[in-house]
Amino acid sequence: MAELHIIGQIVGASGFPQSSLFCKWGIHTGGAWRLLSGLKEGQTQVDLPQTGDMAYWSHPIDLHYTTKGLQGWPKLHLQVWHQDSFGRCQLYGYGYCHVPSSPGHHHVRCVTWRPLGSWQEQIAQTFVGGGPQLRSPDLVYSGADRYRLHTVAMGTVELELGIIMRHFDRYGVES
Repeated sequence: MAELHIIGQIVGASGFPQSSLFCKWGIHTGGAWRLLSGLKEGQTQVDLPQTGDMAYWSHPIDLHYTTKGLQGWPKLHLQVWHQDSFGRCQLYGYGYCHVPSSPGHHHVRCVTWRPLGSWQEQIAQTFVGGGPQLRSPDLVYSGADRYRLHTVAMGTVELELGIIMRHFDRYGVES
């Protein structure tokens, strides 16, 4: 079977309206993929930058997959959250990106967005906090239903990923 190693880190995020951010992440794959080692989901710590708007997490990612086919190549899905001074958490953005399909070191920038909601929800969000969230987070990386959503662009999450591929030549993939 072909093997894929994903080794790297979620560096941080920038471009969000406020700081004090953390990130929940996960990997989604097709049915032909099997996780041999590593965690397929996790959460970073909260970072409150003293200068600038870049929140640094340096959260490690270390995954080892095997597969018999290329269908369902791994996708990384992200949720960026803001924690206020009272400890309340508010969703700031969803995002996803495909894991690079070529071996080597990659710098990946993942743009994020959040659901916009009605004008009443926007006013309530300004004064009370919270805001609309997806009922099913699977919409982030699948289906045409995502394109019917009204969204607003948020910040960017930066990742550094090292990709190691083994035995993919047996499946017609040159590395």
